[in-house]
Amino acid sequence: MQSSATEHFRQHTMQGMALMAFAMTILPGMDAIAKYMATYEGMSPGQVTFYRFFFQLVCTLPLLLTVGGKDAFRAKRPWMNLLRGILHGAASLLFFVAVKYMPLADVFAIYFVEPFMLTAMSAVFLGERVGWRRWMAIAVGFGGALIVIQPSFAIFGWTALLPVGCAFLYTLYLFLNRAVGEGDSPLTMQTLSGFGGMLFMGAALMAGNAAGAENFELSLPQSTLALCLLLILGSLSGYAHLLVVRAFRMAPLSLLAPFQYFEIISATILGYAVFGDFPNAWKWVGIGIIVGSGLFILWRERVNATKRAESSAT
Repeated sequence: MQSSATEHFRQHTMQGMALMAFAMTILPGMDAIAKYMATYEGMSPGQVTFYRFFFQLVCTLPLLLTVGGKDAFRAKRPWMNLLRGILHGAASLLFFVAVKYMPLADVFAIYFVEPFMLTAMSAVFLGERVGWRRWMAIAVGFGGALIVIQPSFAIFGWTALLPVGCAFLYTLYLFLNRAVGEGDSPLTMQTLSGFGGMLFMGAALMAGNAAGAENFELSLPQSTLALCLLLILGSLSGYAHLLVVRAFRMAPLSLLAPFQYFEIISATILGYAVFGDFPNAWKWVGIGIIVGSGLFILWRERVNATKRAESSAT
């Protein structure tokens, strides 16, 4: 009986890992679209962020009504879900402003301090055990991030730190995924999150435009291609993050965090294919350190999970 429960836990965890890996592989497509809209379509990052959540809501709302009907809106923690949307909206805004000016791979490399933040905060606030080896890996990973940040800061100034702010806000968003827990379905959570993000970005867009901020200029899609790209943007945002929410219900935070490094592969390919951007040698060193540290954290978690399983079996 105990062996069966252990095997079920392992299968559940593996499914969560697979969902996270797939979601992290496709999500950079959303950021490439945001950069394309700012670079070639002349749309401000604030406007793109608003459309992200607007079309996310458009894409997930019909599915929510089909699956759960009106009762699906009766979330047990509605304000928590709306707060998730606000945090996600603010994080997306910082990221989209960063990709407007910086290469995709650079932004992602700096943003990759987020898994280290997530692992550290899971230990401090959720009581998940993180040994000294993983704490060392976190410290080394932050060092790798600094290797990428330093030359980017010299070129782009304070804009190079926007991905760090994005990483912190997104870490809080992922924590709320766990805080909401099993109370609401992933589809309800994602729809209400999209609604919260849209409201936040609507207010931020109006305030920024009124203040004359360049990155908050109001605009409509100027071509059929632009409209199609925004629809894809919303779809990726809605459904990929549904997978993330589901994954975090199936596996521990500290185990899933390193899978976010799959994003660097897609981001580098898209950045080179669409915009001709490719990291230089020193940035690859920093990226290598970050990814290596994250993979070490993943390996240590697997070792510890195996030890826990063997201990419970005996």
